[in-house]
Amino acid sequence: MPVDLALYQPDIAHNTGTLIRLGACLGVAIHIIHPTGFVFSAKSLRRAGLDYLDQASVVEHTGFAAFDAWRHATGRRLVLLTTKATQSAYAADYRADDILLVGRESAGVPEAVAEICDMRVRIPMRSGLRSINVALAATLIVGEAKRQTDGFAKLT
Repeated sequence: MPVDLALYQPDIAHNTGTLIRLGACLGVAIHIIHPTGFVFSAKSLRRAGLDYLDQASVVEHTGFAAFDAWRHATGRRLVLLTTKATQSAYAADYRADDILLVGRESAGVPEAVAEICDMRVRIPMRSGLRSINVALAATLIVGEAKRQTDGFAKLT
């Protein structure tokens, strides 16, 4: 079971399309937790996703409760990428059954969602700066999780 990536109520179609393209290229399933801040359609994602949308594994969840029930039923660990964590994302031990969760570009995730995550990690960065773009942050940590779990072995 490979590492998956979940997007909590994404606000920006371009970031979502970029991450769906990443998922297609790296064999990572992308979970979209609704509602989104844009019309979720192939048309709205086309510019960033290009012709990779048909190659991606995209799973839509009607809301966080539905997503959380699914991930518990499948025995998956939920890892939140957040600027509020104390643990470095590069000091964490990832597992192949992890789902990496990123929050909304505008607001992250609610505290109630953060509290139920099994692990919270942050990307170390220079003091005084707020955050890295969600698509870039997710890309960094998907790469680290795949590296640790030998997730690149099946790619050419």
